[in-house]
Amino acid sequence: MNTYDLARGLHILAVIAWMAGLLFLPRLYAYDAEQNAKPEPLKSEMQGLLRLWQTRLLRIILNPAMILAWVFGLWLIHIDVSARGAGFLAEPWMIAKLAGVFLLSGWHGFLSAQRKKIAAGTSRYSGKFWRMTNEVPFVLAIIMVLSVTTEWTFR
Repeated sequence: MNTYDLARGLHILAVIAWMAGLLFLPRLYAYDAEQNAKPEPLKSEMQGLLRLWQTRLLRIILNPAMILAWVFGLWLIHIDVSARGAGFLAEPWMIAKLAGVFLLSGWHGFLSAQRKKIAAGTSRYSGKFWRMTNEVPFVLAIIMVLSVTTEWTFR
């Protein structure tokens, strides 16, 4: 086993965990938003449980997975730069990959901020919004994975 394969494997595992959380958390937010139409005490009981799950998902899975995905991704870049120089960083496929990483990180930050607003009862987003945006991370993942695996270019 070489270092590059180890870094790549660890990066893929971290990304899988990160993506799982990014795909599940908006669904929890949708369920939470839909509780507002239900009568008490059922509403409060269910929202309490959903908010506990949201917090745990962020703290135990999403945040560590994102950090590890970044760490292992930067390690991969370091290995690649050492082996073939930094020129690949300016290739269209890598720019697309890095843009996707920054967009996913921004989406992660948005979801984290929304958890606090949902807990405070100040979120303005509906269950419909959360369902519509639920697949955003997967669309970005498709672009990023195909960019890295094909290393496409304009030449």
